[in-house]
Amino acid sequence: MPRPLDQARRAALLAGVIAYIGDHGLIELSLRPLADYLGTSSRMLIHYFGSKEQMLIAALETQRPDIAGLFAGVTDIDMLRRRMIESFCVNTTSDWVTSTGVLLQVLGVSTVPASPFSDYANDAVHILVDALTEVLQTLDPHMPDPISTATLLISGIRGLLQDRLVTGDTTRVSKAARLLINQCLPAANARTPGP
Repeated sequence: MPRPLDQARRAALLAGVIAYIGDHGLIELSLRPLADYLGTSSRMLIHYFGSKEQMLIAALETQRPDIAGLFAGVTDIDMLRRRMIESFCVNTTSDWVTSTGVLLQVLGVSTVPASPFSDYANDAVHILVDALTEVLQTLDPHMPDPISTATLLISGIRGLLQDRLVTGDTTRVSKAARLLINQCLPAANARTPGP
């Protein structure tokens, strides 16, 4: 009978996989150099995860954004706008940069036919768009097309995040993200028609 997996070791390996992809990229990933980086063997990685693809998907699952946390306690569109600006324009921690870079790599690779990441990438897009759509419908039941607004915001911000990672121009990209968010989620006094 195989011995049970050490869940703490498994979690540490998954964190190391994300760090490795952040440093070395996803395209040329092979098990032997990854195992060396993690201080283990490729045989042990297969023992823990079954296959390279299963390991990568498990690692990516650890990077899913905290959707509940992002929208928790949001009571109006103005608060949602502020929360999104804070999350996408201000956050520049190294963990955030690594996880965003890895996600963007996976989304790119998922466009290749028969990519093992297609389902994960599709879910990653829909989870955010669906959650934001639901929040918009709750906060503004009269919004004409909340799913298109959510799609524009999520896809637009994703493109801007890619620009920021490629160019390193945080100031320009943050200004553009603020503009996008402010135009899609105008302040209450801008939405209310005057007398």
